[in-house]
Amino acid sequence: MPLLCVRRLAPLLVLGLGASVTLAADPPALLGDTHREALERIAAAAEADNDAYERLRELCDRFGHRLSGSAALESAIDWAVGELAEDGLDARKEPVTVAKWVRGAESAALTHPRAQPLAVLGLGMSAPTPPGGVEAEVVAVGSLDALRALPEGALTGKIILVDQPFTDYGETVPIRSQTAIEGARRGAVAALIRSVTSESLNTPHTGAIRYVDDVKAIPAAALSPEHAALLHRLYDAGQRPRVRLSLASERLPDATSYNVVADLKGRERPQEIVLLGCHLDSWDVGQGAQDDGAGCVLVWHAASLLKAQGLTPRRTVRVVLYTNEENGLAGGRAYAADHAAELDNHVVAIESDTGNGRVLGMNVDLQASLETAARQRAQGLLWELSNALLPYGAGVFTQGGSGADIWPLTEAGVPGLGVDHDTTDYWPIHHTEADTFEKIKLDDLRYNLSVITMTAYLLAEHPERLVNPVGAPPPRRRR
Repeated sequence: MPLLCVRRLAPLLVLGLGASVTLAADPPALLGDTHREALERIAAAAEADNDAYERLRELCDRFGHRLSGSAALESAIDWAVGELAEDGLDARKEPVTVAKWVRGAESAALTHPRAQPLAVLGLGMSAPTPPGGVEAEVVAVGSLDALRALPEGALTGKIILVDQPFTDYGETVPIRSQTAIEGARRGAVAALIRSVTSESLNTPHTGAIRYVDDVKAIPAAALSPEHAALLHRLYDAGQRPRVRLSLASERLPDATSYNVVADLKGRERPQEIVLLGCHLDSWDVGQGAQDDGAGCVLVWHAASLLKAQGLTPRRTVRVVLYTNEENGLAGGRAYAADHAAELDNHVVAIESDTGNGRVLGMNVDLQASLETAARQRAQGLLWELSNALLPYGAGVFTQGGSGADIWPLTEAGVPGLGVDHDTTDYWPIHHTEADTFEKIKLDDLRYNLSVITMTAYLLAEHPERLVNPVGAPPPRRRR
């Protein structure tokens, strides 16, 4: 539920503050004549922009999917550095150690009570099956909670299937990371889940799996919702379905990848940074167009558009194309560790990582320990920002969920904004072979470019910071 949908001159509850804030009768500073003119210039330039669309087409069609540790990702990283420099930004690479996992051949089939191939994708980082696969009877449950309720030994020699319907991503996605762990604790030899998606045309969705040291790593895969439902019905009917699963995945030694960092240097306070983030890696299916190629060209071209329009703000606008978001988050941790000495100069971190649906607003993370006065001050500036974006349809701000790559920064006290896209068309193709360039709508890309560029400009130009430096201890770099 939105916590901030602003209207001028009305008292409102801002970002869970617990008290209403009376707004001034005068338009806030961000809507002064100078800024209004700048916003109009940004909107006009974005409306005519074709470069972001063409760059995304080249990223998708030239390099394809871009899993961490792959040659395709490293080639895309080198290409991005060159293109960012061509746009006049100060671009460089920063090394990151990343996991390297290769999918290999995979298949799944119903073998009893009849034979039928099943639509399947192995989950990222999954252990392989034995050569020739594993065949076993399936035990189907309707939720992760139902799996956890099973006693020890209840799944010995069985394949566990969690057929949990999609509610929203945050509520449903734990089945992907937890089913193999909970199944193995009860003796399962493999784990299957219903793909985490709102809609399906018999399409399986991949995504990362977790293992823990004290539990056997069993192979894990996602079935299309239709085929998960089929197995569940057969199980409920007492048909004792059997499935043969084969995954030839392989975990290889860690590899060196790179975050791409590019700056549009600020004119007055270049040491202060407004960070725009996304992730350049993708899963090894589809083209990574929505996840997160679109986010990358949007944050990249926000800085490029400001440069081209001569709208250099007070502060530095920094673009970070993170590596290894999908199967490790090493890029986000490495950036926070490598830039620990300047985290106090990070005014805000903004992340776009939910596709190219039209921007509705922002998801906001402020440090929980902020004193009331500092929180009120930050929320007042956020009100100014939301009020500036409201005429463009992007003024709804909600609390929490700013982004995975910028999470180490928000944990260190940097305010975080997650670009809140309309995800109606996103979840059905998320982490699938269907995440390809032709799903990108040019008009939506232009609109989103306008909103993200405005947001970056206003926060980089405003005379005040969202919050003063907090001096929080930086996160330690982990692999």
